[in-house]
Amino acid sequence: MIPVKRKHRFLKQFMVAVLITAVSLSSIAQTGRVNLPELGNSASNMLSNSEEREYAEGLIRQMRAYELLNEDPLINDFFSNMGYKLAANSDQPGAAFTFVILDQPVINAFAAPGGVIALYSGLILLAETQDEVAGVLSHEIAHITQLHMYRAFEKAKTMNIISMLAMLGLILASGGNGEVIQGAVMGSQAMAAQAQINFTRHNEVEADRVGIRTLSAAGYDPQGMADFFEKMGQTSRSNGEGPPEFLRTHPVSVNRIAEAKSRIQNLPPVEAGDGRQFYIVQARLRALLENDPKKAIEHFNNELKKPLSDARINGNLYGLAIASQRDAQFDEAEAILSELLEKQPSQLAFQLQMANLHRKRGQPQQAIDSLAELYHTFPGNQAIAVEYGKALLEMSDPKLAETASEVLRHQLGRRKNDPALYALYARAANLAGDEVRSTEAIAESYYQRGGTEEAITQLESLERRSDLDYYQRARVSARLMELRIEAGESDSPSRS
Repeated sequence: MIPVKRKHRFLKQFMVAVLITAVSLSSIAQTGRVNLPELGNSASNMLSNSEEREYAEGLIRQMRAYELLNEDPLINDFFSNMGYKLAANSDQPGAAFTFVILDQPVINAFAAPGGVIALYSGLILLAETQDEVAGVLSHEIAHITQLHMYRAFEKAKTMNIISMLAMLGLILASGGNGEVIQGAVMGSQAMAAQAQINFTRHNEVEADRVGIRTLSAAGYDPQGMADFFEKMGQTSRSNGEGPPEFLRTHPVSVNRIAEAKSRIQNLPPVEAGDGRQFYIVQARLRALLENDPKKAIEHFNNELKKPLSDARINGNLYGLAIASQRDAQFDEAEAILSELLEKQPSQLAFQLQMANLHRKRGQPQQAIDSLAELYHTFPGNQAIAVEYGKALLEMSDPKLAETASEVLRHQLGRRKNDPALYALYARAANLAGDEVRSTEAIAESYYQRGGTEEAITQLESLERRSDLDYYQRARVSARLMELRIEAGESDSPSRS
């Protein structure tokens, strides 16, 4: 067993190394020596449940530090809800999962220790239906529930930490230049280590079998899994390119797809939904991900020339409105949104985008009026709370800032790991005159983005103030001690 303090130190190293492995693999191979502990004979016993949670939280903080995550509330909530629905219908409904979106145009997905499951934006944009994305999620959930990663670790009894980092680092870093990454690994000993730990064909087929069952139980069409695998193969062949990243880490054969289809035939039929919300969220992702809004406008206009279902037409119109707004075509955006709201007046995404448009046009009071009503109807909704808070702050009124502080503090009680919420709350608290809460929130925002030392610096400056009352000082000192302990464990020398 690895001592607890050494485990904590290892976790910190692991989180950072997972994200930088692709850059450092070649130098590691050259030196041939890294001072990290061995996994030992039983990787499945390496981490307790609490340590898995710590790893998951730390990995997400590091992904934020590298600006890999898309944390738009509407987008993130949709796919998180999809994931939780699938997880609740898996063979381990009580397992802890965290679902994230990586903001990169790569066709890939992965599962990591601690129940972290990531979808790349490129995969979501390629999908034709929500069932296809659900199929990928259910497959990744099965890798976690069936302990495939731990089984692979156990099989390689002499595997060291570098081997594990090579595998996970390659998956995460594949959103960059895949050829450069693969070339670096091909020239190093890490390539052999990765081959040892990759999921076996048995693991993949088992993840298909379990995932298909989960898909059906959750009310999604299990055909979506097979459809998506076929689509990726067709896409790579038609482009004359190598297989997408997902197919490199999840090899798909004709036999495997046939096996999946055979299992699907034995399941009860599922009535597929129209995917209305999926097409809205997918269009939002495309409109926000495209650096040049004019390209997004061209895409949506081209799509709208095709014979599409009403759900897909509305999704493309919504994406066109966002792209038009980003291109400062405010009148066009408002006309589209007004048309959509006339057809679906209760669609939250359309209401929030109209409020956002009012803010961008310098009409914050109009936004506040509509958002206040939405917030009082759905006080727990993050997307509403964030948009409402921004609108209130644009008035630069300390009284309204107090309202914004209350709205955002309520959200932080439910979402303690959201750096954007902390940053927005810091602005609100500062404008409302609460400098102590503002600085505390800034520190938490730094911490949730992987900046533990920066958070400590903020709290240390706060602790030196002479005007803190008893409760403020106790709160600041307690949090500062927690962060110092964490930083100390990361920096302290390892002990056996």
